[in-house]
Amino acid sequence: MDISLAPVDYIVLLLYVIGLFFIGFYLNKKTSDVDIFLGNRSLSWWQIGFSLFSANAGPMMLIGFAGIGFSQGVVGSNFEWLAWVFLLLLSMFFLPHYISTKISTMPQFLQLRFGKRSYNFLIVYSLISILIIWLGSALYAGGLLISEIFNWPLMRAIIIIAIIATSFTAIGGLKAVVRTGIFQSIIIIVSSIALTCLGIHKIGGIGKLIHATPENYWRLFRPASDPQYSWIAIILGYPVVAIYYWCADQTIVQKVLAAKNIKEGQLGTIFLAVLKIIMPLIFIFPGIMCYVLFKDTAQPDNAYITLIKHLMPHGLLGLCIAALIAALIDTVSSGLNSFSTVFTLDVVAQFKKMDDVQQRKMGKWITVVAAVLAVLIALLFSHSGKGFFELTQGLLSILAPPLSVVFLAGIMWKRVSSLAAEVVLYGGGLVCLIIGACFVLNFPYEGFWPHFLMLSFYIFAGLSIVIVIISLFTKAKSNTALPSLVETNKKFGHNARSVWIRWALVALLMGIIYLIFK
Repeated sequence: MDISLAPVDYIVLLLYVIGLFFIGFYLNKKTSDVDIFLGNRSLSWWQIGFSLFSANAGPMMLIGFAGIGFSQGVVGSNFEWLAWVFLLLLSMFFLPHYISTKISTMPQFLQLRFGKRSYNFLIVYSLISILIIWLGSALYAGGLLISEIFNWPLMRAIIIIAIIATSFTAIGGLKAVVRTGIFQSIIIIVSSIALTCLGIHKIGGIGKLIHATPENYWRLFRPASDPQYSWIAIILGYPVVAIYYWCADQTIVQKVLAAKNIKEGQLGTIFLAVLKIIMPLIFIFPGIMCYVLFKDTAQPDNAYITLIKHLMPHGLLGLCIAALIAALIDTVSSGLNSFSTVFTLDVVAQFKKMDDVQQRKMGKWITVVAAVLAVLIALLFSHSGKGFFELTQGLLSILAPPLSVVFLAGIMWKRVSSLAAEVVLYGGGLVCLIIGACFVLNFPYEGFWPHFLMLSFYIFAGLSIVIVIISLFTKAKSNTALPSLVETNKKFGHNARSVWIRWALVALLMGIIYLIFK
């Protein structure tokens, strides 16, 4: 990748680094005794929204969404424009349930609801998924990108990124992650808007952009016969992964649990839903523009970089590179903080009682250890190649059904028994791993398995039947610590009218968008 940076680009990058460290370190001095795991539960709605945005908008989203836009068009927008449904679930159903039980981590929810064995399962799963997906893969993918831009050795790029993210995360905890996330969200949004506007200007307007692309590039829902993104696969399969990702993933939910109160958390998710409306416009549309301008020379994987290389003037080019680095560092820092939270509060706490000071000290050391492990995993990725990276992504997607089933049933139906949850988690998890491996390896033969989104749905449906049948024939915990969904709504529902009105407005806006792209 041949990108020539001018002195003004390096100045912009330097200013970015200075701003990042100022926010991450200097502002932390005023709150040195802060709870590094949940920030003393003091976050406002806008802090939550921006922090969730920056954690979600990782380097793979910037690069990957542009690639989908280049090769498929707007169909990838479904993964952003349908997310509001699951943010609503988090806001109005899961969050009140979580807050009513005063949990700090997702494994604690399963412990209260289904017991120690389910709790231990999610501890192991959370730590492994954070290390592989949020940390290892992000460091590897981002390291590749940074090493090519600056012509550095891969390991140097990975280590530098890890050191920067670890430094302010270990010292400032969640508060530092949120502060820097806000700063980095603004950089990502501003640079992406600038890139989109320059692309439209270069093409000659939106009308020419539409006419220069195939007709199916502007269809949100493809026919059922489409092998990549059929409407059936999106409608049935995407929710399976989305329920877990948005409603039960530690790295996402932790920021909402840190809200001042339940309403701030709910407004934060609404703010993120609004931000997601613009994400396809500034992440996927650039890929479509790259197809129009450079389809003969570019490839899906380098569409984003090709566009910024040819369109961005010096200065703004530095800002775009800063946005990529910002997306990368925030993804890594969010993963580090979540790993530290789960390990300290759910693993170490089982063997050693600690006061708040000891917990903070332990959390800082665990952050450093997690960073070292993540660098080693990124090193393994570098020797395994892209195939291994895609394998881990595929296995994670197919592992989501048992977790989605258990969390959804756990808050929706008080009758669900511990045995039913354990069978779905351990048995379903094992089945998912086996099916996922066969799916990726094309065993017993290529074409045997359906699209992975449909496969996720079939597994979800099967495990849902299993959890219902076992629960009907076994006894649920008679002294469960969790209230039912009805009881939770009685406690929090009387203050939710204004929040529901805001969600109705979001739904109306999304309906209009889908009518436009009908």
